[in-house]
Amino acid sequence: MNQHLVRAGRIDITRLANGLTVATERMPEIATATLGVWVGTGSRHEQAHEHGLSHLIEHMAFKGTARRNARQIAEDIENVGGDINAATSVEYTSYTARMLGENVDVALDVLGDILINSVFDPAELAREKGVILQEYASVEDTPDDLIYDAFMESAYAGQAIGRPILGTPDTIKAFDEATIRAFLAREYVPAKMVIAAAGDVEHARIVDAAERHFGAMPATAEREPEAGRYTGGERRISRKLEQANLVLGLPGLSFKDPGYYAVHLFAHILGGGLTSRLWHEVREVRGLAYSIDAFHWPFSDCGLFGVGAGTAGADVAELMKVTLGCMREAAEDISDVEMVRAKAQMKVALLTALETPGGRIERIARQLLSWGRIVPSEEIVAKVDALTAGEIHAAGRSLLLGAPTMAAIGPIKGLPSVTKIAAGLRP
Repeated sequence: MNQHLVRAGRIDITRLANGLTVATERMPEIATATLGVWVGTGSRHEQAHEHGLSHLIEHMAFKGTARRNARQIAEDIENVGGDINAATSVEYTSYTARMLGENVDVALDVLGDILINSVFDPAELAREKGVILQEYASVEDTPDDLIYDAFMESAYAGQAIGRPILGTPDTIKAFDEATIRAFLAREYVPAKMVIAAAGDVEHARIVDAAERHFGAMPATAEREPEAGRYTGGERRISRKLEQANLVLGLPGLSFKDPGYYAVHLFAHILGGGLTSRLWHEVREVRGLAYSIDAFHWPFSDCGLFGVGAGTAGADVAELMKVTLGCMREAAEDISDVEMVRAKAQMKVALLTALETPGGRIERIARQLLSWGRIVPSEEIVAKVDALTAGEIHAAGRSLLLGAPTMAAIGPIKGLPSVTKIAAGLRP
């Protein structure tokens, strides 16, 4: 391991009396400050009638509070040269801002206001529902996006973790202020929230501002989501399209599982770059796809491994045959060169994410919510470096024993059945 690649800064952490965590990392070479509030709640925490609510709440956070209308929220941030954003995922929702270090109080004032004092005006709510319905329609019209939603729904059938983040037209239209406030009271609790800041920041100043704007939130017990249960299955959507989009999946591992890094490395070797098995064989040698990649999506209690590609309808069967062959071979025969290359790719991806304040606060927040501590980069890099070819082979073989998930859209007449695909994964 090249130790000089890992620059561990000082991270100060304070927990407020109500359970909210504040963490900062001062970066003397940075003149700006990036900070945000992470909530350990996402789409998997929604009940059936709340499907899509996390995403709607993220949108509505910028639509007006008791003190500010939507325009004033934007103006207060942009008047000091800043910007503000938010994002929703399966397990987290984040609200972030960036500005000069001298203006962090403005950012925390706005973030506290939108998270605690939003008014959910009926007119704004109706407008934003319309925006999200357009977003939903856009996904429906984009096959390479739609197929991943279908893939998740098939892999985790009948569960919140498998449902699309956007919701459905029926659930979106049904949301009202009472539903929103009930969800916020249950899920946006201090014990599940982290304020993280990096760049030109002073820890004491951030803690003081956090106490002013968030300290009055009542301490409330956390509610654990339903455990993710991989089911496997298939979803075939026949459409008259120029290309077929396919996603083949298998049960993966949680990021808390000891075998997580081995599975992740297997995914890199199989389809993580221009020198990967799949890219070389499928694209370069046979010309069966413009792009193909392997991925591993880890969650807090489960995970999902997969391969995604697009191809002509006439090549669907051949693409699947070659893909299955590459997967079997990778599980049995990995070269030293591939090991070294994949480890380097993983370390570069890890360390590159830490080169910006935004990347640092995301790491800080996610690790504190997941582990209750900051996991040093050296610790992660050491685990990657310690992996052996035998461990990667074992991870690959274990993956291939799982029940497959198959999602496909477009001209897919030649696609084998999921039963034949499962047989093709066996040695």
